[in-house]
Amino acid sequence: MKRLLFAAALFGAVTVSALAIELPADIAKRGSLKVALVPNYPPMEFRDPATNALTGFDVELGEAIGRKLGVKIEWQETSFAEFMPSISTGRVDAILSGFTDYASRHEIASFVDYLRSGPQFFVQQSRKAEFKDATALCGKKVGASRRTMFPAQIAAWSEKNCGSNPIQFVGTDGSADARTQLRQGRIDAAAQGNETLPYIMDLEPGTYVPVGEPIAQQFTGIALPVKEKALQQAMLEAVDALIADGTYKTLLAKWKLTDNGLEKATINAGQ
Repeated sequence: MKRLLFAAALFGAVTVSALAIELPADIAKRGSLKVALVPNYPPMEFRDPATNALTGFDVELGEAIGRKLGVKIEWQETSFAEFMPSISTGRVDAILSGFTDYASRHEIASFVDYLRSGPQFFVQQSRKAEFKDATALCGKKVGASRRTMFPAQIAAWSEKNCGSNPIQFVGTDGSADARTQLRQGRIDAAAQGNETLPYIMDLEPGTYVPVGEPIAQQFTGIALPVKEKALQQAMLEAVDALIADGTYKTLLAKWKLTDNGLEKATINAGQ
């Protein structure tokens, strides 16, 4: 009798666990998740220069999520411009690629948020003494990717802190271009997500130094189709399971992202 009760309890526990992370039928049948990324944003996702293999925090997190869900991750490289169309047309099931959760994107995608970040000013190490705090950037040329919300966030910060001597914003073709212009002296400072800066500073020691604190807070999320509620819930529970078992903390430490970690995954926390 005890064996029967134990077996029933065990079966019940397995059933509850399976139902808690239940994938949509088509994905479960396929046995894989099609996930879009652009591998040019270290340490989030990039190709290892030595092996050309996909690597980075998002790649390792995605593979860990796949193991939790019992499916294979099919990484599909695309362009940033194709992210939202690929979700809306069903070409991919998810986007996991350092993608920021903005409320303006919620009409097309829902986000399972797994990281916090924010735009961070930085300058050349050789000019550190000129910029003891962020207000020293007022009136200076500051570059950042024009494809992000950084231009608007920098403008808002400038209006609040610089008065009649605003920052002169310079739009760039991504954060790598901003760093190039900074090294060439074409701009005085640059801004990029604070989740990427420690990694870049390790790659180029003695080149850059942060100025002040991040000027805004935003969330990085896994973008999923708005109508796929079951997939959203499965992804949320998979991330929370990785937080609970310590995998998430280990990955944060490996990729120097500990300060960007969340205690719990959320859905559509972006503004």
